[in-house]
Amino acid sequence: MALSVKPISPLHQGKSGLRHRRASLTLAALAAWLFTACTTTAAGLPSGCNEPLPELFERASPSVVMITGQSINPYRLQDRVNRSLGSGFVIDSKGLILTNSHVVFGLQSLVVTLDDGSIVPAKIVGADPIFDVAVIEIARPKQGTLAVARLGNSDRLRPGEDVVAIGNPLGLDQTITRGIVSGINRILPETPLSLSEPLIQTDTPINPGNSGGPLLNRCGEVIGINTAILPNAQNIGFAVPINLAKSILPGLLKDGRVIRPWIGFHGQLIGAELRKLLQMPLVDGLLVEAIEPGSPAENAGLHGGSIELTIGGNTLLLGGDIVVSLNGTPMNRPETLATVMRAIKVGSTLKMRVFREGSYREVEYKLPERPLLPGDLPENGTFTPAPLPDTKAQMRRRLR
Repeated sequence: MALSVKPISPLHQGKSGLRHRRASLTLAALAAWLFTACTTTAAGLPSGCNEPLPELFERASPSVVMITGQSINPYRLQDRVNRSLGSGFVIDSKGLILTNSHVVFGLQSLVVTLDDGSIVPAKIVGADPIFDVAVIEIARPKQGTLAVARLGNSDRLRPGEDVVAIGNPLGLDQTITRGIVSGINRILPETPLSLSEPLIQTDTPINPGNSGGPLLNRCGEVIGINTAILPNAQNIGFAVPINLAKSILPGLLKDGRVIRPWIGFHGQLIGAELRKLLQMPLVDGLLVEAIEPGSPAENAGLHGGSIELTIGGNTLLLGGDIVVSLNGTPMNRPETLATVMRAIKVGSTLKMRVFREGSYREVEYKLPERPLLPGDLPENGTFTPAPLPDTKAQMRRRLR
């Protein structure tokens, strides 16, 4: 059974709403800043990171902002204006703010409320709906300076560590809640391997309006971006690891988006145990279950599955091709598949050995840039702030 995960703030989407702009921060300066941020906690948390929570909140909260905006649905005569509420945090004194994509993507107007209560207009610099990370920009204050969040190292997290969330739940600005890291490297089910995103699981209470706000360690460093909760559970929330956000930030600033290759199919690995159980003429490899319409995989003639089978709660679509090797690498282990997926780039050629109906064949095609697909955004293409449909093969990743 697929988990239902909801966004923490309403999603507004419009095809023409995202404007890709360069930020004023140079890439050279960004690289130096990322290095510094990544190495802040390279040796683990310092022993002095036990200051009382009121002091931590007083020190960290000035960098947290409230983000509000609106979109207009041109296809409606009633209820055309939808409003969005979320959180974010300042990552550069020039006015760059990190938040969730679902907080800002597609909005016609966007404003930010700073810690001192001032309200300033903002613009989108870049957004990635798949990893749910976005960068927006405000003008540098004429007087004073912006408080900047300190970024930690999410790779150093361990289950059981104390964490706090600061944000604007339900519009209650500058709210702090506390909890622990419940788990790390959570790959939510029903997510294509090429788009998998390791999330931080936490029991820190987060609610609508917390989207895009920081999850901090006891040093007051941001180690995650609050993004999702399980609506029918008790305090099971998820955050995008800050190191993942750091890794895609240069692309968001330079191109306004994350450029990733379009493979065009998704499936899952099968091995000896499954073959023995099914007693079918199968081979070890990557079972092709679904082909995305208009994709290079479809144009190359790959076949998806058509026979649904559920074994131990795991659903497979049988009858499609089985990819035995990708670029010469056997597809027999999840680690190997992940390594190959990370290595492929836009413009490179994907070479596959495919098993179909008892025989082998060679398939290859050039990888174009992956576009935003219907599963990445609301299914009807409107601006309605409804929960996401079953994105990423029946997985709702965002909170409302």
